[in-house]
Amino acid sequence: MSALVSFLQRRQFCRLLQRASYFSPSRLYSVTGEHTREKNVPYTKTLKEDGYKESQPTKPLPKSADVVIIGGGSLGCQTLYHLTKMGMTNIVLLERDRLTSGTTWHTAGLLWQLRPSDVEVELLAHTRQVVSSDLEQETGLSTGWIQNGGLFIASNKQRLDEYKRLMTLGKVYGIESYVLSPAETKDLYPLMNVDDLYGTLYVPKDGTMDPAGTCTTLTRAAAAKGATVIENCPVTGIQVQTNDLGIRKVEAVETKYGSITTPCVVNCAGVWANKLGRMARVNVPLIAMHHAYVVTERIEGIQNMPNVRDHDASVYLRLQGDALSVGGYEANPIFWDEVSDEFAFGLFDLNWDVFMQHIEGAINRVPVLEKTGIKSTVCGPESFTADHKPLMGEAPEVRGFFLGCGFNSAGMMLGGGCGKELAHWIIHGRPEKDMYGYDIRRFHRSLTDHNRWIKERSHESYAKNYSVVFPYDEPLAGRNMRKDPLHQELLSQGCVFQERHGWERPGWFSQKGSAPVLDYDYYGAYGSQKHTNYKYNKLLGAEYTFDFPPHHDVIRNECLTCRNAVAVFNMSYFGKFYLVGPDAKKAADWLFTADINKPPGSTVYTCMLNKRGGTESDLTVSRIEPRPQSSVLAPAFEGYGYYLAIGGAVAQHNWSHIKTVLQDQKFQCELLDCSEDLGMISIQGPQSILMQSNHLIITVCLQVRAMRLSFVGEMGWELHMPRAACVPVYQAVMAAGAKYGISNAGYRAIDSLSIEKGYRHWHADLRPDDTPLEASLAFTCKLKGTTPFLGREALEAQKARGLHRRLLCFTIEEKIPMFGLEAIFRNGKPVGHLRRADFGFAINKTIGYGYIRDPEGGIVSPDFVKSGEYTLERMGVVYSATAYLKSPFDPENKRVRGIY
Repeated sequence: MSALVSFLQRRQFCRLLQRASYFSPSRLYSVTGEHTREKNVPYTKTLKEDGYKESQPTKPLPKSADVVIIGGGSLGCQTLYHLTKMGMTNIVLLERDRLTSGTTWHTAGLLWQLRPSDVEVELLAHTRQVVSSDLEQETGLSTGWIQNGGLFIASNKQRLDEYKRLMTLGKVYGIESYVLSPAETKDLYPLMNVDDLYGTLYVPKDGTMDPAGTCTTLTRAAAAKGATVIENCPVTGIQVQTNDLGIRKVEAVETKYGSITTPCVVNCAGVWANKLGRMARVNVPLIAMHHAYVVTERIEGIQNMPNVRDHDASVYLRLQGDALSVGGYEANPIFWDEVSDEFAFGLFDLNWDVFMQHIEGAINRVPVLEKTGIKSTVCGPESFTADHKPLMGEAPEVRGFFLGCGFNSAGMMLGGGCGKELAHWIIHGRPEKDMYGYDIRRFHRSLTDHNRWIKERSHESYAKNYSVVFPYDEPLAGRNMRKDPLHQELLSQGCVFQERHGWERPGWFSQKGSAPVLDYDYYGAYGSQKHTNYKYNKLLGAEYTFDFPPHHDVIRNECLTCRNAVAVFNMSYFGKFYLVGPDAKKAADWLFTADINKPPGSTVYTCMLNKRGGTESDLTVSRIEPRPQSSVLAPAFEGYGYYLAIGGAVAQHNWSHIKTVLQDQKFQCELLDCSEDLGMISIQGPQSILMQSNHLIITVCLQVRAMRLSFVGEMGWELHMPRAACVPVYQAVMAAGAKYGISNAGYRAIDSLSIEKGYRHWHADLRPDDTPLEASLAFTCKLKGTTPFLGREALEAQKARGLHRRLLCFTIEEKIPMFGLEAIFRNGKPVGHLRRADFGFAINKTIGYGYIRDPEGGIVSPDFVKSGEYTLERMGVVYSATAYLKSPFDPENKRVRGIY
């Protein structure tokens, strides 16, 4: 291609050239046609051999294997390698063509160490360790790792604030990073235009990986330990058997050259992963899209410069020897709807209408590019998911069918960490780290085969990939999938909804009238009409800050109304399950940490653990009366029965965990899901006592299950009722509470109220790698008795050796918002970070929770906690903090007992 001597002329030419090919009205946003016109890929080697054409597998197929990995890209090779590192040898990797032939071969191969997630920082650190050190030491082969550093560009204060948050988190993990001024950035990168910069974040030890070098080395290391890699062997089917208990399990993998008997299949097939899933009737919710970059001609002075991410321009610049690769994420990516089985080492023609915005952003950042030629274009397929996170873990539909796909162009950089976790998952039944954010069970089963939801959410996640990650952002795509009976009633009262698990749940209540969520407009892409004066979107936009949001006082009023009078919360999106059957009591004793052998009508707060003692869930379990006939409030059953109420955002995870345990233990009982059939209203606050005295529940002539519960630390009730009863019960509650100052409140208020009281949120304060002992929830564990339960042995061992981590509460005096990820220092040394933070309006302080460790590796005892001086670092600014073993708000639990 000729040099970009005149950017404007070239852009006009390219638009004329491409206008008819992809964006005629009939094509909208997908392509199904030609896709294999090859371009040069900027690597010194790939695993493709010119002229190679093989019709037989490269090795004979074994009759059986302990694990069969399907797909020879980054994830397949990393999983193979880590399985062998953990001692497995009878493993087979099947690749339909040659290793890396799908998407890995043309990847940019960037690795950035800092992300707004502690787990992702740890995953990236492991990839870097494997690629930059471990593999070369094991094999003597180079992976092609280049450590040239990374530079994040901020064009505004909010973006720089985000980078300061990353820098602060990096201190906890020992990752070197620096916030630079525009002048300092110019000194580091002389070719950069810094006139429009607010600042940058520089991470010296970021770098790039070579896909062919990495995958070659991984497979050689694995083969040396006994693993088998077979190329040119397409999979044609997955055999699944259903046993006597109705459990579907993997039996074998079929190819055109024979079958391999195996109990475990790992789907690492990238954009082909959903086709592989269909072979086993497993939903794999991902979308294939075109993703592109171009490689420039030689640029004098670019050598040894760091890689660049200009997030506000949605463009990256990767050092490619003495040239640059330029790519990014656009609002109108091209979908590849009909994924070809014949696609291997192929590329699409680059659509310049779509891509040109990245050239414009790149020229603005590095002006010399306007006079630099383009050496090659690289436009290949990548798989993208509804939340821009991978799909991992055992599929809920089939035991032994694992996912390792949907990596959203990050398969190389996340491959090492995720390959290790996936290997641990396969061998031990769960990963070492908290992988819930990647676990396929984070999506409700009603969504994983919903094509419109998958396409809308995947598009928005792609388009917003470089957007600032704000604490209270919500998607605009894939909304209104699940609505409870109170949705319209609350919408008319100004409810601003949040989306969780497909549900629309109340976030907070605006004083400016109704703000409905509209159908997705694709941000005006593909000829869609972009919404104008979209009230809900404007309210979200006001949330885009790292300061207190404009409606901070609205949430304050909701919280203080609950603390001082009475508030009503619609919690209908909760998961609501029944556990019944001959072995229900045995199952409950094994599943739940607390003693649930109480009289019918009793409700107990409890945890569920994994075998390592990690917390898979916290929930309430109510013992229910047996009944000969089913009703709207309970099924027919004999003996013991239990009603489970679980946070709606994690309901699918809980469902799958319980089902797996029931299957593994061969308990004869049923788990029934009534989440869609029942609503749930919570009435909380000191005045709820007066409302009870007016016999509110009796006056509503409907069937209601009333439970004395609170998730906010106040006297109150939860009302569980059939869908048809939700509106009349709600209206009766509001009418009865009018004289006591009752008002609506949402989940933003619950977040604040619960952290103020010290109540735990699963997947924030409690994760699968946190034990109840570490989280000060020992009271939920029946350790004084002798009843065995899942995870008991691990807790007893931890109790005997002492706690090396402990969850603490922190407050600061300054009226400064915190959101989590802030660094915790004890006596000047980093000891952890906040998992969750919010503002506590009753104590009028910012409050946060985080786990701390002893830097010397010792026991974190109460004396250790009390003997330290603590500070919290937020965006590089340090604040003195007070640490508590209990929340400073109502530590004696008087309010929940009605003592005010």
